[in-house]
Amino acid sequence: HIEPGLVDSGKIWLSYVTAAGAGGYAVKLAYEAVRERGILSFLSRSVIASALVFSFFEVLPHYPVGVSEVHLILGSTLFLIFGMAPAAIGLAAGLLVQGIFFAPFDLPQFGMNVTTLLVPLFALQVVAQKIIAPNTPYVELRYRQALALSTTYQAGIVGWVAFWALYGQGFAADNVAAISTFGGAYMLVIIIEPLADLAVLGAAKALSRLRGSMLLERRLYEAV
Repeated sequence: HIEPGLVDSGKIWLSYVTAAGAGGYAVKLAYEAVRERGILSFLSRSVIASALVFSFFEVLPHYPVGVSEVHLILGSTLFLIFGMAPAAIGLAAGLLVQGIFFAPFDLPQFGMNVTTLLVPLFALQVVAQKIIAPNTPYVELRYRQALALSTTYQAGIVGWVAFWALYGQGFAADNVAAISTFGGAYMLVIIIEPLADLAVLGAAKALSRLRGSMLLERRLYEAV
């Protein structure tokens, strides 16, 4: 989460532009997902992803460090289990619900926060296409692949938080130090997230009867 006041009202317009771009691309992905598997599957996966994201923000431990907070968001896990479009909608919707009901002081920063969550997810998809061989079900992923996905997502989050902090507060020594502290703390998440991915994928592999479920990403089990 971008802290209130990090970017003042005179500069926050940029977050509306970036959020609109990220949101527009997410809508495109949603349209494609509906065409591919139908509205019921897409909505079901999106609702589950949204509930999980909300719980990640509210239930899992999170600590203020430097210019922001360190969360275990599990973006790569959402991508692997539910697919790109439901993961994107889930991240945005979960963040919005948390802001409306539990953290209204975060709503002015929604554009920055949703950009910070979604753009790294889109980058993760590009990396996944490069490092996961065609026709490989996600349940067959190796640790190094899960690590690459997690690193892409978490590094993207750190990069966007750093951008917003520098955009809002400039290159003063204390601001740069706070960014470095946040980045160092957030990189610790990379140790946890690939293990979480593999644990979830291992559970999915053991529950092979879920193959074909409309609640899960098709490629989780199928070579598509």
